[in-house]
Formats: sequence, C-alpha cells, structure tokens
Amino acid sequence: MAGMIALTLREIAEAVGGELRLGASGGSPDTRVDGTVTTDSREVGPGDVFFAKRGEFDDGHRFAPAAARQGAALLVVEHGLDLPVPQIVVADSVLALGELATSVVARVRAAGDLKIVGVTGSNGKTTTKNLLRAVLERVGPTVAARASYNNEVGAPITMLSLEQDTRFLVAEMGASGVGEIARLVRMARPDIGIVLKVGLAHAGEFGGIEQTVLAKSEMVTDLLPTDVAVLNLDDPRVAPMAELTTAKVVTFGLGAGADVRATEVVVHARGTEFTVHVPGGESARVRFGVLGEHHVMNALATVAASVELGVPLTEVVAALETVTLAERWRMQVMGGRDGITVINDAYNASPDSMSAALKTLAQVQAPGTRTIAVLGEMSELGEFSGEEHDRIGLLAVRLGVSQLVVVGQGARRLHITTINEGSWDGESAYVETADEAYDLVVAAARPGDTVLVKSSNSAGLRHLGDRLGEWFS
Repeated sequence: MAGMIALTLREIAEAVGGELRLGASGGSPDTRVDGTVTTDSREVGPGDVFFAKRGEFDDGHRFAPAAARQGAALLVVEHGLDLPVPQIVVADSVLALGELATSVVARVRAAGDLKIVGVTGSNGKTTTKNLLRAVLERVGPTVAARASYNNEVGAPITMLSLEQDTRFLVAEMGASGVGEIARLVRMARPDIGIVLKVGLAHAGEFGGIEQTVLAKSEMVTDLLPTDVAVLNLDDPRVAPMAELTTAKVVTFGLGAGADVRATEVVVHARGTEFTVHVPGGESARVRFGVLGEHHVMNALATVAASVELGVPLTEVVAALETVTLAERWRMQVMGGRDGITVINDAYNASPDSMSAALKTLAQVQAPGTRTIAVLGEMSELGEFSGEEHDRIGLLAVRLGVSQLVVVGQGARRLHITTINEGSWDGESAYVETADEAYDLVVAAARPGDTVLVKSSNSAGLRHLGDRLGEWFS
C-alpha cells in the first residue's frame, strides 16, 4: 500500500489533537513524514507510521519497540514510551487514526479533483469495491482497500494511502453497530454512496434487522443534493432509503423499474452473461467471468456509479470483462482433474450469500453429474441462527444437492434439518473438523462432480477449499 502524503510531525499532531514528544529522537516538529500508516508492527518499514492500538486480546504498545527497531518514523501512542523515536500521545489511537484520515482526505480533495465512492451492504462490498477499482483505474489514479479493509481501522488506513494526484477513492464501509458507517462517512464524505443489500449478516451484533437497516442507511442520509445515492431497487429494505436522502437517486436491479438493470441473465460454469441497460437507452452485453448470478447485482452497482462518474458504458463493460475473480475465497473456481470443479466461497457466509452459493452450485451442474456442498456455520446471526440454518438445510434439499457435508457443531442443526427431509434423494454427513471433511470429500468425489465449500470466516473452511482445489488440480 502506498505511503501517506508528506506531512510534518507538527501537522500530524495538530490533525490528531495529540502531544508531540521528540525526546531523544533528535527530530524536529518540521520533520516530514510520508511512510505507510499501519497498526501491525510486522508491516512497519523505514519511515512508516505505527499506531499502537489496544485490542481485545493484546495491546499494540507491546509491539512499539519492534516498530522502532524496524525504522518507524513516528509512533502514535496512548502513553509515552521510552524509545528514541518521535511520538504523538493521544487519548485514543483508533480515534486518532480516523482524525488523521479525515485530515488527509480533506487536503487531497482541496488540492485536486478527488471523487469518493462509498460502498456498504450486508453482502457484496468487497466484490463491488474490486469491480469499481477495475473500472476507475482505467480513468485515473485510484485507491481502494485491500482485502476487506472496511472497519474503523481498515477504512482510514486505506484513506491514508491517498496521493496528491489520486482521482478516485473507493471506500468500503462496514459496520457492526449503528453509528459506525456514519463515522466513516464523516472521514471521507462520498460523492456517490452505494447500498447493496441489507440482510441478516451480523444481525446478532447489530441487535436485529431494524438496527441493521438504520446502520446501512447512514451511507446516504448525509449526502448532499449534488451527490448520488446508488440503491438496490430489488431489496425492500434498501429501496425506501431513497426517502432518507436529498441526493440524486439512481437505482439498480433486475426489475423493469430500475435505472440500471440487467436482462437475459445466463449463468454457466465460466461465469455469468447479461445485458445491462442504463439511463438514456444505451445497453451492452456483458460476459462476466465472476461466477454466480448474485454478482450481477454487484456489477450493476458498479455500472451505475461508474456511469455517474462519467465513464462511458463501453469502458465499464470492457473493465468488468477483465475480472475473473471477485476476491480470493469468494466463488473461487479451482480443481479440474477428472472434470472435478471446486468452488471455494468460504471467506464469509450469511443466509443470503449461502443461498446464492447453493443456487449457483445447482445452476452450473452439468447433466449426469453430482454436486457436493461442504457447509460450515453462519456466524453472528444471534437469535436468527437456528431458523436460518434450518432454512439453508431445506434449500439444499429443494435444490437437489447430491451430497451434503456439514462441518462443526455450530452448523450441526443444518445437518439435522436435512436428514429429516425424507423425500430427499441426496445424503448428508456430519463431521467435527475440516480434516474429516477433506477425507470424506476426497473419498466421495467422482469425475465430473462440482464441490462447493461455504462457511463464515470463523469456521476456517477457506483453507479446506484450498486443499481440495489443490488435490483435484
């Protein structure tokens, strides 16, 4: 990730409202710093800035000496440390990180033509962010988060990699509670705010679906009349957000009423094809290499935002067609030996994304072949956990999955629900560990089978998907 724009130690201290202590460092308040900003001491290199963050299980101050040894130019700490490196002492290092990001975004915006796109939703944020990056970097210098850097730490770190000539910032904004997206929006007020979907992902943390809706709507409530709110017209929880903003509203979806819509959607093992229609009557056929019909919605959101930013539709489509993988461990196609395909989609799982993955598994199944679904727990669902695991089990039955492998105690209810469906021709097996699941699938797979691995990140099945993909490659 690129370093921060050059600021003096004095300017950084003023931005974060902290006390600059030079101590024995031999530095000056006018010393300029332009290194990478990080909270991970293992990533620190010469000239970088290390924020010592207190965590749930550890304290970043313990690693400040390592950051100093590795050449950090500045430490931002909550109490002074006996180290020969300039330090800025603040009350809360995470809040200070956000304040520095706010200052840097404002400086870059004032000096140039920076446009900011904010992306939120229960599913699809990272995919949409990656698609937007693929489109916008064709037009000008673009900064977008790596992986899923979308929380109170990851989002500002992304913002702090802006350079003076950055033309576009794509800010992925996640949350686990009301007020968190609003805080990120205050750091980098979007010119375009996208809300993809509101589902049960993290509903347990939010305290219910109504709180989730409230949190996600923070993306658009403070947009200005000159800004644009890009909203999913097909989602009954997102579409009403049009009434909460003074911004111009552009909708996307599969229905005829959407401003940006898709028709003639075809899903196959090589990806998805569809025709995209935009305001003004222009349309184009898209041969999208990302597997799964649900990713069409992410592509439509990308089209809507990009066209609003002035990117010609032909350029948008050309960029979309270069993307073959949304992100590692997200509908990642692997394998190939004996015609066995492994779809590793085990980075995250919510009821919506689990349903979408199972439907894709059924859609890409070739006649005369079998499907195997290796499913782990959907975490952070709170009171909805039991019924949602039941629903996924029933969906697997309805879709005719040939072999179900349920992994871990947290997903066991899914297995029980499935085997209680007496009319199902398939089979379900329950195992405790990923190693047991690996052995079972390796023994059970037949030529031509398609294997889906899907779970929440906490279940750790993404590495199982990698192992299966390597075995069958």
